Amino acid sequence: MVLETLSPPPRSTANPAPPRPAGSVRRTSSIDVCWPDGEQGGRLFVGRVRDYLTPAVGKPGKLLDFAGFRARIADDKTIDAITADPALPGIEQLVGMRGGNHLRLFLKETMPHLITDGAPIYLALDDISGTALVSAFAWSHWHGDFMQSMRARMTPGELARLMADRVNVCWGLQEGNSGVSGDGPTRDVAETEAGDVRNSADPEGWHELDDPAGPGFRRARRIDVIRDAAAGLIRVDAAFQDSVALKQGGRGAIHEYNLAVTIDAGTLEILTLEPEARILPFAECPGAIHNARRLIGSNLGRIRDSVLTQLRGPEGCTHLNDALRALAEVPKLAGYLETPPA
Repeated sequence: MVLETLSPPPRSTANPAPPRPAGSVRRTSSIDVCWPDGEQGGRLFVGRVRDYLTPAVGKPGKLLDFAGFRARIADDKTIDAITADPALPGIEQLVGMRGGNHLRLFLKETMPHLITDGAPIYLALDDISGTALVSAFAWSHWHGDFMQSMRARMTPGELARLMADRVNVCWGLQEGNSGVSGDGPTRDVAETEAGDVRNSADPEGWHELDDPAGPGFRRARRIDVIRDAAAGLIRVDAAFQDSVALKQGGRGAIHEYNLAVTIDAGTLEILTLEPEARILPFAECPGAIHNARRLIGSNLGRIRDSVLTQLRGPEGCTHLNDALRALAEVPKLAGYLETPPA
């Protein structure tokens, strides 16, 4: 592959979030990560999820549900401590587990009611795995020479194994691509202003976020759901972003996708799916959006499994897959609009 023939990766955020549409439900989700005890001291994860109803024009919005967690997680992704608010029976079972697919399977096996109920806390707990994997890149922005220093500490054999382990993990890291060939950026993150998900013109558009001093990472999601009764459709506008705190202030984005989806309100079948790549690290990464359209025709009740089956490894993008898997939350959100709360 000749790097010069490739277009540069996207470098433009869609933030801030648009104002909440009338007659919609918005779920916002975040995990903020910091290092209270320094770079070698493990991480503090603060997760929050909120469901918020925006009725017809002129009527006040309504908080529908809110949940959160706090967890201490070691560098090897082991959960050392975790609590939930409101209290969640059984959450202590996660202590000792490590972030990854096995954690997601454990959640599915031990707390299946969170999935069947569409509980907001499930989305945040499911996101521990992806956040535990990516959040260490916060230091690459805080220390401009982080990646170079890391590579300098490794022997040629260790570096070769590191690069080999990345091959074919995802679409952007396929064999021969710039992210694994050594021809890509020396820092494996997109150096682009992340903006702020919060919109000053819509102060109720997002829940409270943590902004601690020092290095930090954030995974932020927004899912807007509207029922189009006349057309028999559910319309979804969703956003996904990973970002890091910058030493000079502001935030730098690592990954950002938007999704526009229409769903049959009766069958919950995906009718149209338009992913948009906004900020990605390597020139090849945006190509993953084409395979995502394989999910057209899939049922939302099985969407998490469909994503894993059809977009595994180099067939998909890890972060786009996370955005797509969250479409499983839509039936719960659309249900609020069938008989809006008093």
